[in-house]
Amino acid sequence: MTDISVLRSGRTALVGPGAVRELGPIAAEFGGDGPTLLCTDPFLADAFQGRRAAASLRDAGHKVQVLSAAVAELPRASVEAAIEAARPLAPARLVALGGGSCIDLAKLVALGLAHDGPLDTFYGESLVPGPTTPVIAVPTTGGTGSEVTPVAVLTDPAVELKVGISSTHLIPAAAICDPDLTMGAPRAVSAYAGIDALAHAIEALCAVRRNDWADVSGRVFVGANRFTDELALKAAGLIATSLPAAVDDEPAARARMLEGSFRAGLAFGTAGTGAAHALQYPVGAATKTPHGMGVGLLLPFVMRFNADVAGGRLEQVGEVVGAGRDARLAAEHVRRLALAVGVPSSLRDLGVNREQLDQMAAQAVGITRLIDNNPRKVDVAAARAILGAAWEGDLSRLDTEEE
Repeated sequence: MTDISVLRSGRTALVGPGAVRELGPIAAEFGGDGPTLLCTDPFLADAFQGRRAAASLRDAGHKVQVLSAAVAELPRASVEAAIEAARPLAPARLVALGGGSCIDLAKLVALGLAHDGPLDTFYGESLVPGPTTPVIAVPTTGGTGSEVTPVAVLTDPAVELKVGISSTHLIPAAAICDPDLTMGAPRAVSAYAGIDALAHAIEALCAVRRNDWADVSGRVFVGANRFTDELALKAAGLIATSLPAAVDDEPAARARMLEGSFRAGLAFGTAGTGAAHALQYPVGAATKTPHGMGVGLLLPFVMRFNADVAGGRLEQVGEVVGAGRDARLAAEHVRRLALAVGVPSSLRDLGVNREQLDQMAAQAVGITRLIDNNPRKVDVAAARAILGAAWEGDLSRLDTEEE
């Protein structure tokens, strides 16, 4: 069987300036008569983003409760505390306002409100038993795409790497993407979230293709297909041509970035990502550096590694990002873009020691939901080669690698 396609999304998406004004009416379409829980972080709760979101909700008749409990990396204990704080409020719906941590926290609180059991019961894929409390996601960064994806990531001290809960039940019911709410985001946040969004698009486009329903059934991330290809390729062009200006807070670029991130989220929320994301997990755990920083650093090296087997798709990437129709030039262009917005040039610059690379390679290969999605087979030796090139900051080291 050939040419099968899958696309997953929530019920409603609004994308464009001023969309937050529709938050209240859209939120009323989901859940029952209980209060609406605005899930965000302490800064956004009091910033103009929080005020606009709360005003739209109250204007539409919602009783608004605020849970400003999101923190970076989402430690398990903080997620569990947020669930317990939300439980007596009995919200009918959650509004997630913020970046990836805020939206992921809302997903996890919605999960905890709907289903009993410790969080580790749900670690992995397709272990959420049914629908959760509805989530309406309102992103304030152009990056994570969490407003349309089926995954939430947290930190558990009992597990060496970050852990993910992946289930189609976690896809937010609605996404309200207003670029006005991204204005003023810190440069580093904008840069790392933006380059991560580019990785979402490129890795979704290059993901493996599964052409039998038996290979798709039961998977959260099913691989690339013609629907995700269109979304990913358009996203890559929007993001790559907008990121530097968006980091400088140029309004039109902010709007293009948010649309690009949204499209990339739809693409990888179905297709999945690959080796750049798998390799970042041990790098991020060892260096305590932001997810997007590590992914953005590693992405060009994974692109160069994949060029021999995904060259046609990477040629398309090169064309839309402005590098020309050449897979290797596409990787070089993405590297220059990452450096231009402040991504470090090598793993050595992140504080990684050469002696750590072997263990990192072994750990990354163990993340099979990502590694198995990469178009070129990545064993421990291949992962070590990619990490070695990234440690040196030298793309050309991968040109001599054997198939």
